[in-house]
Amino acid sequence: MKISPKKVEMARQEPKVRVKNFNEVALGYSEEEAIEEAKRCLQCKKAPCTKACPVEVDIPGFIARIMENDYRGAIRKIKEKNLLPAMCGRVCPQEELCEKACTLSKKYEPVAIGRLERFAADWELEKGNPEVGQLPWPTGKRVAVVGSGPAGLSCAGDLAKLGHNVTIFEALHKPGGVLVYGIPEFRLPKDIVRSEVEYIHSLGVEVKTGYVIGKIYTLAELFSQGYQAIFLGIGAGLPKFMDIPGENLNGVYSANEFLTRTNLMKAYLFPEYDTPVKIGRRVAVIGGGNVAMDASRTALRLGAQQVFNIYRRSRKEMPARREEIQNAQEEGVEFRFLTDPTRILGNREGWVTGIECVKMELGEPDESGRRRPVPIRDSEFTIEVDIVVMAIGAGANPLLPSVTPDLKLNKWGYIVADEVTGKSSKEGVWAGGDIVSGAATVISAMGSGRRSAKAINQYLMEG
Repeated sequence: MKISPKKVEMARQEPKVRVKNFNEVALGYSEEEAIEEAKRCLQCKKAPCTKACPVEVDIPGFIARIMENDYRGAIRKIKEKNLLPAMCGRVCPQEELCEKACTLSKKYEPVAIGRLERFAADWELEKGNPEVGQLPWPTGKRVAVVGSGPAGLSCAGDLAKLGHNVTIFEALHKPGGVLVYGIPEFRLPKDIVRSEVEYIHSLGVEVKTGYVIGKIYTLAELFSQGYQAIFLGIGAGLPKFMDIPGENLNGVYSANEFLTRTNLMKAYLFPEYDTPVKIGRRVAVIGGGNVAMDASRTALRLGAQQVFNIYRRSRKEMPARREEIQNAQEEGVEFRFLTDPTRILGNREGWVTGIECVKMELGEPDESGRRRPVPIRDSEFTIEVDIVVMAIGAGANPLLPSVTPDLKLNKWGYIVADEVTGKSSKEGVWAGGDIVSGAATVISAMGSGRRSAKAINQYLMEG
């Protein structure tokens, strides 16, 4: 059979239409399209794609079932390793992981593994009542999971499937962590997050929202309540700023606040939801990652006439997914590459009026392997804006570690944990996801949660 050199395209909303709504941009495969794409898979015996997957999904296995019209079998195969497939099919950077390792990519475009995973997951959600399967006899062991982001959900789900009694403690009023407060509706619909959290709940996991661990309970108090192990998946939600003049002006947001107001608190539906968010005519978003793309595209949908994405390196060095950069460009985001802000300007009333920048050029590579940006002398210029969003990363929230003195941290404030097991310096406590690695991907957080679940199970059952 002749292999098509290109992936089957996935339908998307047209840029001029989608920029005026918060509906999902990518529309998914039809059954015919999914089968056609599945037939491109070479069914490699050694499966380099599976080895490149942080949660080790049997990729040829589930794709073979799609090719055979066995969609139930496909989702069962995925869920042997990944309990959150509808999310991963949408936001996992497959192009840097499984698809990059795809044998087909040596000559053609790789198999669209992420799109096929999404297809199988969406098929199950459309049918309703996802299969739970036979759960094991309860072990009587109790585990507390702090945080309901991808790391916490994966850890909790795996532990529940092993028979343990698991409770998730989430600080916000809705579970999902960064999946609900950080990623916009047009990229990851919140109904998808809700459905997959409900699936974790159906495995027997209790989810308690509004519990700020470190304030309501300390880790010692959780242990005193009968929990025998604790997993910390508290993320990295502390906003970072550039420490430049003018950052305290009205109209300067952290991306964390800007996206939380919009995504979790539904500011885009104001006044139906009583969450105002100020959007001016011209918005500057600082940063080159996926969060910066999310903030830029959100600002357009909220009604900004112009959105400038300011990034100090070139497009080649941008850490954002290529697909997200392309989407932003199609929707009208104006990129200012090799540009670095030096000062935010304001009026007498304390509101932003502009941002002063300097042009950059690329020098020698730094510790990240990317070429270091160097300011060009006498190249300063000003962009007139009335809103600035800082999307330059996030750090470790210090609340829980500050009341847990025997929890070892590194110099950046992240929890020190074993790379394989997630074991922390504190007896009975594991950690994973962004609070250990720093801001990373949803799938890498899930992988760390699964590895910790395996180690916690061994600790509980063997001591």
